[in-house]
Parts: sequence; structure tokens; C-alpha cells
Amino acid sequence: MLDILAEPLSYEFMRIALVTSMTVAVTCSILSSFVVLRGWSLLGDAVSHSILPGIAIALALEIPYLVGALLAGIGSSALIGLVESRARIRNDTAIGVVMTGAFAFGLILLSWMRPAIDVFHVLFGNPIGVSFTDMTLSAIIGGAIVLIVALLLKEIVAYTFDPVFSKVIGIPTAALHYLLMILLSLAIVSALNTVGIILVITLLVTPGATAQVLSRNMTQMLTISMLVGVSSAVVGLYLSYYLSISSGGAIAGVATVIFFTALGLKTVRRWLKESED
Repeated sequence: MLDILAEPLSYEFMRIALVTSMTVAVTCSILSSFVVLRGWSLLGDAVSHSILPGIAIALALEIPYLVGALLAGIGSSALIGLVESRARIRNDTAIGVVMTGAFAFGLILLSWMRPAIDVFHVLFGNPIGVSFTDMTLSAIIGGAIVLIVALLLKEIVAYTFDPVFSKVIGIPTAALHYLLMILLSLAIVSALNTVGIILVITLLVTPGATAQVLSRNMTQMLTISMLVGVSSAVVGLYLSYYLSISSGGAIAGVATVIFFTALGLKTVRRWLKESED
């Protein structure tokens, strides 16, 4: 058993991949709780898909594509709010329009420019190919997100559960909304090399959804969410090593299995309690 755990760690690329994946998992899992409680799952999906044109434009301008991805993520969040308010349409409709349009535009740009970067890894991630620089960047982004959430935890929790009441008691809800959008964009950027644009939504939704099933308060929810995220990253990475399968897909798949296992256990427990009564 120890040999199975130790063998992958004898390679430097696996050690870097493991540290990066765990860092990204913690970062996304913390935000996952608020994404789930706020009902922003579709918004997170939209932001993750909308960063593709930012990557394409950054490559055309020969600047780091992570910079382009971050700016595109923040811009798409603002555009969704603008479309929703100006066109007087539902939030999910605005999200659908911006998400599909931005993703399509990004694919057009990438197919036209044909950059040297492997687009498949951008879309689906490749933690095994992560460099030390990428790991450092993920750690910096993750540390910043954790610090900001810790400092503003009370305000974020209040806004998450009741935005109207939060505004009444003096919390700047508009600023907090856009701050969370920026943090969401940062988390997605940090996860690009690990799970990619397509699968990052798994780490932004599934850990929080699993925690919501099992937890009874906010502290438990944040803790369980992080445990699910980190477990998914570690188990998924080991599975990808031994089974020679997609690392990003394995991480997302493990997170999904954990969710349905938790849901099944909760359902069985409820049935047993009802039968005893």
C-alpha cells in the first residue's frame, strides 16, 4: 500500500502536480460553498467558458495567457450584469447568451490563429504538465483568495444568505458582488492548468453541493467542501497515474462519485430513520 502511494511521488512532475492540484482544490472548494448557496452554479460555468477569447487575444498580443483569461473572466461577469439590466431579461438567459457567444468567439479566434499552445490542455487541463512557475502562481492566487475570504467571511456569509438584509445593515453588497466575481475569475484562472476550462465548474460546484448535503452549519460546510475538493484532487491524480487516463477528468469524476455517494448515504439514513419512527 505504501509503495502505491510513494511511487508516483518519486517523480518531480508528480510532486508538482499534486501540490498544484491540492492548492487549486482548496481555492475552488472554499468558493464552492458560496457558489452553491448563492445559486451561482450556472454563472461559474459561464465565467469559465468566457475566458477562452481572453486567452486567444493574450496569445495574439504575446502576453501571458493567464492575464487575458483573468481580464476576460472579470469582463464577462460585468457583461452578464449589463445585459441582464439593459435588456430586461432573466439572469439565466443573460448567462446563456454571454457564455455561448464568448466561447464560440474564443474557438473562432483560436482556430484562426492556431497558436502553439495546446488548446486541449486549456480546455480539459493537464496537471502532470504543470511547471514550478504554474504551481507558484496557483499558490499565490489561492493564498490571496483564502485571505480575502477569511477577512470578509461574516460579510460574505450575510450577503450569500440574504443580500437585501445585508444592504439594509450597511454592507456594500454591489462591491461584494463584484469582489466575489473577481475571486471566482481568479480561481478559474488558477485551475486552468489543472482541470481546464470545461471541468473547473466541477470543483466550483460539486464540493459545495456535497457539503450542503452533509453539513448543518457554515463552518461544517466550508470544512467538508475543502475535504471533498482535496480528496478528489489527490485520488484523481493517483488514478490518472496508474490508469493512464485524463488527470482533469479523473479529478472531476472522483468529485462526482463522492457527491452521489454522500447523497445515497444521506437518503439511506433518512429511510432508516423513517422506518424506525
